[in-house]
Amino acid sequence: MIRTLSLALAASATLIAPVSAQDQAVPETQAQVQLSFAPVVRQAAPAVVNVYSRRVIAQRTPFAGDPFFERFFGPQVREREVNSLGSGVIVDASGVIVTNNHVVQGAQDLRVVLSDRREYEAELLLADERTDLAVLKISTDEALPVLPYDDAGDSEVGDLVLAIGNPFGVGQTVTSGIVSALARTDVGISDYAFFIQTDAAVNPGNSGGALVDMDGQLIGVNTAIFSRSGGSNGIGFAIPSEMVRTVVEAALVDGEIIRPWLGARLQPVTQDLASSLGLDRPRGAIVADLWDGGAADRAGLEQGDVVIAVDGVEVNDEIGARFRFATRMIGDRAQLTVLRDGRERVLTVEAEPAPGAIEGARMEISGENPFHGAELVQLSPAFNEENGIDPFQDGVLVSGVSRRSAAAYFGFRPGDRILSVNEERVETLIDLNRILRELEGEKTWPVEIERQGERFSRTLTL
Repeated sequence: MIRTLSLALAASATLIAPVSAQDQAVPETQAQVQLSFAPVVRQAAPAVVNVYSRRVIAQRTPFAGDPFFERFFGPQVREREVNSLGSGVIVDASGVIVTNNHVVQGAQDLRVVLSDRREYEAELLLADERTDLAVLKISTDEALPVLPYDDAGDSEVGDLVLAIGNPFGVGQTVTSGIVSALARTDVGISDYAFFIQTDAAVNPGNSGGALVDMDGQLIGVNTAIFSRSGGSNGIGFAIPSEMVRTVVEAALVDGEIIRPWLGARLQPVTQDLASSLGLDRPRGAIVADLWDGGAADRAGLEQGDVVIAVDGVEVNDEIGARFRFATRMIGDRAQLTVLRDGRERVLTVEAEPAPGAIEGARMEISGENPFHGAELVQLSPAFNEENGIDPFQDGVLVSGVSRRSAAAYFGFRPGDRILSVNEERVETLIDLNRILRELEGEKTWPVEIERQGERFSRTLTL
């Protein structure tokens, strides 16, 4: 299985400069005449495996829940077994395998088949939907072949690469191509988009397979394609090995991913911004906002600074900066290269988790008030990051509403943000709880909420 996205492509013509006579030469040896990737394949292919997953899903008939039909015809819910396949890469000789999250998502059983046809039951160590990576473990007394990471991280556009996987379930397959682009961000595949684009043929079943350089090292894990037909059109995307290594280490050390948070809101530098900043061209990402007391703030980053690189790697938007920072483990340090007043300077930023609780502090409302029956959660950078909400957004959010409750009657919905009650601003659950106690027994309740970016003010009457 490989993620497939549709893309309308416009044809374009490219003029190629002719090769000069000095660049042309007659091959003098058989090796020059016969180019082969066989040595690289022999080295890398044994570490690429097939991953089979099985899950059972319940299918409800139109008569499910109908007492008459279920009395005479039995339960109207049928279970159906769904099998899917993908690929994976052995990254540790003890049996640690990395694949795509969407390959194993919801699976009750996981099975791994090695290139030599040995089969093992697999344990899921960690699944991370936000990076679309998952880490598996198989138990064996034998040392397994390993595909080493590309530690240099020096891949360039035009480099030859091989994609190894199990397309369409036909068995291990190798295709070749080049690195078409680096640092692709605007493709809508995962939260941490910073993909290697390749034209090596990638098809359904290649998900989780290896993208390998000519040194036989893992430079990425294949995850998606752009396609009109569902098959390869020469536009495939791979998650870089830097992120793969981070997720694997998190699975082995902590058993969970604790992501560092920069604490800065960045936006791309447009041509107009570049001109106003005195830049010769649009480059980097400008700091639009800072979280007070956050990692970036303490490191000395200022609004108006232009972040041009993280750890020496050029970035041009917030997504790129987030990716680079997210490859750091908690406690590590990252080097931010920034432009300020026309001069470059380097700032050292601590990698630390976002403030607040990932699960969020929660409160169920009772009593004589319009919020009775609502469950509320405290917004924080940690909670917001995990749930796809603007990390800088604060306040109190409606996370659930009980049926036939006062909150349901007054039309509150999950996702509503409570801005004020009785013209008092609500920033925390403590604020709201205090206001509810003070207004206990009142008949009219002025309330202001935000829903899908729009503000609404109403006076509710009990």
